[in-house]
Amino acid sequence: MEFDEVEILNLASKGDRAAFGLLYERYIDRIYNYVYYRTGNISDAEDLTARVFQRAMNHIVNYTDRGVPFSAWLYRIAHNLIANWHRDRTRKQEIPLSDVPLVSKGEPPESNLIHNQQQEALLKIIRDLPAERQSLLILKFVEHLSNAEIGEILGRSEGAVKSLYHRTLLALRNDIGDPDLYVE
Repeated sequence: MEFDEVEILNLASKGDRAAFGLLYERYIDRIYNYVYYRTGNISDAEDLTARVFQRAMNHIVNYTDRGVPFSAWLYRIAHNLIANWHRDRTRKQEIPLSDVPLVSKGEPPESNLIHNQQQEALLKIIRDLPAERQSLLILKFVEHLSNAEIGEILGRSEGAVKSLYHRTLLALRNDIGDPDLYVE
């Protein structure tokens, strides 16, 4: 029998671990992707994602439906844990060899190299943005969340998210040096 999310949340908030397991399965990939894009490291992303769900499981009894998806609550937990992780982190970012992309068959190595260099340059520009702007871009373009959902996660109004989005795209356009970059 298939339960809808409201029923699953109700059961999970009453301590039903199987119901929480369904929520975990539904959101693990999305939360991991968000954390990975913010940390840039597989090991740290795995650890922080586990902490997000551990914290969610421990506090699900306190979850309050505010008219936005449950995922917004999970992203908010992730956002706070990542902020703490960045604040506490003192070591220089390292990229493990397991994260190095492999050359795909059939493509000339130089085209893959150019693509990887362009992608790395863009990721560096994005990672140099303030944490809130990084989160905004990930939530908007990777997770495809609405401005209202992003506002709930970042603790801002929908209008403030729109304004931050516009300012972020303008800053990216200036950093990239592309006057034709589309800004809504």
